[in-house]
Amino acid sequence: MKLLIHGGFFSESDQSSETKLAKQSALRTIITKAYAYLESHSAVQTCTYAVSLLEDDPLFNAGIGSQIQHDGVIRMSAALMDGTTQKMSGVINIEEVKNPIQVAQKLMEQGVEDRILSGPGAKLYAEKLGFENFSTETPQRRAEFEENKRNEGKGTVGCVALDQEGRLAVATSTGGKGFEIPGRVSDSATVAGNFSNEWCAVSCTGVGEDIVSNGTACKIVTRVTDGQSLKSAFEKTFDELKTINGFAGAIGVDAKGNTFHLDSHPSMVYAAYDGETLDLFN
Repeated sequence: MKLLIHGGFFSESDQSSETKLAKQSALRTIITKAYAYLESHSAVQTCTYAVSLLEDDPLFNAGIGSQIQHDGVIRMSAALMDGTTQKMSGVINIEEVKNPIQVAQKLMEQGVEDRILSGPGAKLYAEKLGFENFSTETPQRRAEFEENKRNEGKGTVGCVALDQEGRLAVATSTGGKGFEIPGRVSDSATVAGNFSNEWCAVSCTGVGEDIVSNGTACKIVTRVTDGQSLKSAFEKTFDELKTINGFAGAIGVDAKGNTFHLDSHPSMVYAAYDGETLDLFN
């Protein structure tokens, strides 16, 4: 079994040693809990669980602590993909929900044909399922918004998992880049930022427009499916990202249990755990 999580990138104003230590501690706690959960649950269930924990922590830009858009409203996106069934579900620009990834999970579990919902439709679906209204705004995000500060799209959380049955899954959730135009769509609920099949699972973070332009997650997964190693698939895809001066990071695991992470700027927040060795960003 293998598990990787990421918490996006550090923003320009978020490089203090205190914040770094806090994020390391949070990732250590979350991945330890999630790995214990993985021991008795599927990869899909574990990815949802891990991303829910990340959404609940205001240190990360997803769920609680999400960025505020140009019109003063928080809109979040999240997606879940089962590598075995090849089913993907997600919500785009959903408002006032504590855990967008759990709404995505319900879309997958209920087997509805329309598995990716956006805006008011996503919110209405969540309300019908009993998800309560919840403001994910924090005082820090409001202060940043009032000062027109932007974190340049570096905040997203994600998880990839290989379970005890050899099944792969991925989940990704984001609170946006901050101060963006309402209606902007991130990469997190697309196959460019969140993709898995039976051979590989990849979750991305960074500037959504760059990740979409490069097709990052689906390129990596496709290359592994076609026989490339996970490492070479990552490196080839990130070499292509350089041609557009793209800003991105990604975590991945393949069906053989190989794991890899890479970023175009060395400040991605991540953790990897296999039950024995814990690897944290430093």
